Amino acid sequence: MKKEKTKYALITGGSRGIGRAICLQLAKDLDYRLLINYQGNKQAAEETLEMVSESGGTGELLQFDVTDAESVKSTLENWHETNEDGIIEVLVNNAGITKDGMFMWMTQEDWSSVINTSLNGFFNVTNALIQKLLVNKYGRIINMVSVSGLKGTPGQTNYSAAKSAVIGATKALAQEVAKRNVTVNAVAPGFIATDMTAELDESELKKMIPLNRFGKAEEVAHVVSFLASDKASYITGEVININGGIYS
Repeated sequence: MKKEKTKYALITGGSRGIGRAICLQLAKDLDYRLLINYQGNKQAAEETLEMVSESGGTGELLQFDVTDAESVKSTLENWHETNEDGIIEVLVNNAGITKDGMFMWMTQEDWSSVINTSLNGFFNVTNALIQKLLVNKYGRIINMVSVSGLKGTPGQTNYSAAKSAVIGATKALAQEVAKRNVTVNAVAPGFIATDMTAELDESELKKMIPLNRFGKAEEVAHVVSFLASDKASYITGEVININGGIYS
């Protein structure tokens, strides 16, 4: 009798903020072992893993920089070699950074680092796993984008460009892999209360938001968890907005 494979979900940038909330929600809702990716902050990643365990889930840490194609490839190849009975069914491309500033003063480095993390990071990790998902004939790819990628945000030309590109990639890839029962969707948060938005003036910005508040990371995580489940099996190529009505 063929041994049942252990099923995994990989969350890039899973140690803090929305990534951490996604890890916790997946642990509560779905029967996956979690692969919590982090780049440098091991302490935060270990805290997330501990919280996952406390909520009844299981997981392990996986360190790599999503912008380093060779590191991504070798880390995932090594993981598959040491986990022959494991299959990564869910991929959440969450890793991202911001380097905000007006375009006329933006440096090449601030442009490239943001594009590298969000767009090339999406390519590096997804490309390293896509063949196995297609062979497995099942998969859920969820790309974390942003309201900035839909409407453009001044002071975030680099981030808006990166997230907009991932939206285009989501729609194209969804059509390529749908026949193999692999869905590809994007989730576009607006202003969410995390470390990334801690320095923003919430009292001023919430005046722009019809719901008159910042969102919570958990509210984003619920949508990701739904898209990662069987319940979302007929949804693909979609961008789901969670922004309190700011771009309705």
